[in-house]
Amino acid sequence: MNEKKPLSRILLLWVPLVLFLIFLLFPFYWTLVTSLKTDAELHSLTVRYWPTQLTLQAYEHLFGSYNFLHPMKNSLIVAAITTVVSLTVSTLAAYAFSRFRFAGRKPLMLLFLTNNMFPTVLLLIPLFTIMRQIKLLYTPWALVLSYTTFTIPFSVWLLNGYLNDLPISMEEAAMIDGADRATAFVKIVLPVLLPCLLATGVYIFMQSWNEYTFAVLFTNEANRTIPVSLKMLVGQLGVQWDLITAGGIITVIPVCIMFFFAQKRLVAGLTAGAVKG
Repeated sequence: MNEKKPLSRILLLWVPLVLFLIFLLFPFYWTLVTSLKTDAELHSLTVRYWPTQLTLQAYEHLFGSYNFLHPMKNSLIVAAITTVVSLTVSTLAAYAFSRFRFAGRKPLMLLFLTNNMFPTVLLLIPLFTIMRQIKLLYTPWALVLSYTTFTIPFSVWLLNGYLNDLPISMEEAAMIDGADRATAFVKIVLPVLLPCLLATGVYIFMQSWNEYTFAVLFTNEANRTIPVSLKMLVGQLGVQWDLITAGGIITVIPVCIMFFFAQKRLVAGLTAGAVKG
């Protein structure tokens, strides 16, 4: 019996887990391998799972003649500003919805929720008209304002759920000791809210970093972001697979670094308030 238990555990647990990990990680592996192949091997009919000769030619071309640093800078600016703006507005809004009772509170929360029920493509034409009228079209601010239309509603719901689980007695104790509500919010609530703020900020950054639909319509060659720049490598006469895969690897690196350093707080923020008692 003791010998059969480890064998059954391996067959029922570890084998499916390893197969699932291979299925999950193979696209990333294939993207990396493709970006390191030579032109001859890239267009060869023979499928090789590891290149016979490693080369960084695709990366040199990507940052040299294609100037991939420019869209990376544009994406970083848009994602950073969107994260700061959305996180600030949604934190204040979530605190107001959680701590105050006012007329129209529930309808407004339902309005935030229904905003995520519709595809973002429905907002393209109205937002395009608005951006053109206020002279923000083809600027980074057009993307920032567009992204906040779907990042703020979700962030408000996420932060509101966490704030509802925080006991209001902590703030009341601080206000009894002489602090006003703003001081209690900054010194009492924000430190406790930090894991959830980090999780929400990662979500906002990811949405802004990877978004394509708004970026392809609201940008031009001067402020083009990463997804649009990679799409430009797909032409009528062919696909530049080496540059696309190299760009994909470069695009994933900042996100992986961010997750590596924020992993513990991210998990704590996403699971906060899930268990009570």
